[in-house]
Amino acid sequence: MTDSARTEAGPFTAYIDGASRGNPGKAAYGVRVLDPRGREVARFGRYLGRATNNHAEYQGLIAALRWAVEQGVGALQIRSDSELLVRQMQGRYRVRSPTLRPLYQRARELAGRIALLQIEHVGREDNAEADSIANEVLDRHRGGGRPED
Repeated sequence: MTDSARTEAGPFTAYIDGASRGNPGKAAYGVRVLDPRGREVARFGRYLGRATNNHAEYQGLIAALRWAVEQGVGALQIRSDSELLVRQMQGRYRVRSPTLRPLYQRARELAGRIALLQIEHVGREDNAEADSIANEVLDRHRGGGRPED
């Protein structure tokens, strides 16, 4: 990404989603990132192996935040259809799960490295592309296999 792309007016937008076939079950996440003009600049997902849907959602958030930090993005809007994740990141819900707490802490650490971050809940219909990415990753791993590195 060019320096001018990182400094365009307005935030980048990352749509994130986690998917689990079974809960827990085979899991993956999907991320789609748009620049301030609405152009897709990144699209990626990862197979996680056996995990819960909430674990997959947090892994997608962490991946989107890591991407933004690595790219030098100063303003980022995260959109997720996971009400739990959004409300936890907003501080409205406590993170009670001992397995989610380290993921939440990692997400907060990465979030602190982005100058302007907004996270909002969207309906599933508004998050269809990220969902599709996560499910495409799962489809490629129908036979199981190890998580991707």
